[in-house]
Amino acid sequence: MTRRKKVKRLVYIGIPVALALLIGAAAITYFSQMRLQKPVEMNMAHHTMGDMAGMEHMEHMAGMEGSSSEGGVSCDSLTAPESTAPIRNFDLIAEQTTVKPDNGKTVKAWTFNGSSPGPELRVTEGDKVVITLHNKDIEDGVSIHWHGIAVPCSQDGIAGVTQDAVAPGGQFTYTFIAPTTPGTYWYHSHQMSSIQVSKGLLGALIVEAKAASESGSPIMEATALYQQLGSSILLNGSTKGLAVPGKPGEQVRLRLINAGNETMEFNVDGAPFRVVAMDGHELHEPGLLERTIVPIGAGQRYDLLIQVPRTGKVIISSPTANSLPIAIGSGSEPQHSENGEVFSFIDYGTPLPNDADLQVQPDRHFELNLGQTLFVKSINGKAFTDIPPMIVKEGEHVRITVSNTGGGDHPFHLHGHVFRVLSKNGIALRGSPVYLDTLLTKKGETYEIYLEANNPGLWMVHCHNLKHASMGMSMMLNYEGVTTPYRVGTRSGNLPDL
Repeated sequence: MTRRKKVKRLVYIGIPVALALLIGAAAITYFSQMRLQKPVEMNMAHHTMGDMAGMEHMEHMAGMEGSSSEGGVSCDSLTAPESTAPIRNFDLIAEQTTVKPDNGKTVKAWTFNGSSPGPELRVTEGDKVVITLHNKDIEDGVSIHWHGIAVPCSQDGIAGVTQDAVAPGGQFTYTFIAPTTPGTYWYHSHQMSSIQVSKGLLGALIVEAKAASESGSPIMEATALYQQLGSSILLNGSTKGLAVPGKPGEQVRLRLINAGNETMEFNVDGAPFRVVAMDGHELHEPGLLERTIVPIGAGQRYDLLIQVPRTGKVIISSPTANSLPIAIGSGSEPQHSENGEVFSFIDYGTPLPNDADLQVQPDRHFELNLGQTLFVKSINGKAFTDIPPMIVKEGEHVRITVSNTGGGDHPFHLHGHVFRVLSKNGIALRGSPVYLDTLLTKKGETYEIYLEANNPGLWMVHCHNLKHASMGMSMMLNYEGVTTPYRVGTRSGNLPDL
């Protein structure tokens, strides 16, 4: 056989074989990912590896749920404390409907009380909040997670962990005490979250302070919730932006909520501004900023304080949502500033005197690498059901090192707790303390965060690009001795991060 014929034979045989191997590898990866997204049955209180591994152990543990003789406590029994505070009652009805944004188009959506976003819920710090979820016709079931609020375990709204998804015709009542940290929060379904949030099951939740502002002038406020509804980006349900009235000299608190999956970068033109709060937590002595780009990760909230100028208006805009600017005041348009510096909280604001948290030595330390393995978004090289939980005891001080090793921006979200950011890329924060529930991480960045294990339960930890969570970037932080009667998987139909 001549050399030319051998080469041709290798080409004719080798290329199809290589393609077959690539297709086979892709298929194996795809079905592996489907297994990670849709395990048959998982007990998120006791899992270690895979949906089939440890099944015998899980069945044994299932018989121990809530068994005081074994020293365990069920998530179901961890509820809101008794309170004589004012009660705020709400009803949220989840249903399939058709919405008509102001662009004239008709969109099939899943809504709360007929709209997306759902109604803005406003409560006062310390209130007893009672919210009844009714599922009219969402076939796969629905739940509600109170993003950023450290509710008791039983009220966190995680299908298969803290409750079963509410079936069509069913209802579930959530009860919790509004946090004593007034601020900007939001709510969304945590059953098939990447699907149900993009279909519209979300809304804003604002916790107001009991006492009025101590500043000399009254402060107006406005909420701006950005969401992805199908193929459209909406601002407060609109396709035409937001106009906020304001007289010259008035102060406006703008509550920006990124309820989409991608990072949004905001420009403020026409006036200096301050970042006064992040994720509902006030910053200490925030300084004036100009020509500064503010990046807000998926799930994050930033409160900006802006004084309306004597002439002209203020425009807040993002390249991600070019057609959805926020205009404050009236008059002429300001000139758009280019190439601003990116906001950094490392040295923004001023430190607290005698900051005791900085002296605390951790009882436990975990390292989490957020990355990508083939088509799977991973934590420490593993995905969802294969990731062992972080285990803590109540009262412990916990330090977590979070590194983004690739696969895009990863907004790191921790349920049930607020954490403090200690450092970025080895540089300790030297400005205001920064307390978050969602931390935007970009490739190559490493953060150290600190939290107090002060809310016993079973808590999800995941990327709040919900598509990344559905691709495997989701795990648990569990307290020793806490159990659950619920199961994640196709058998129960509870799929919180699909």
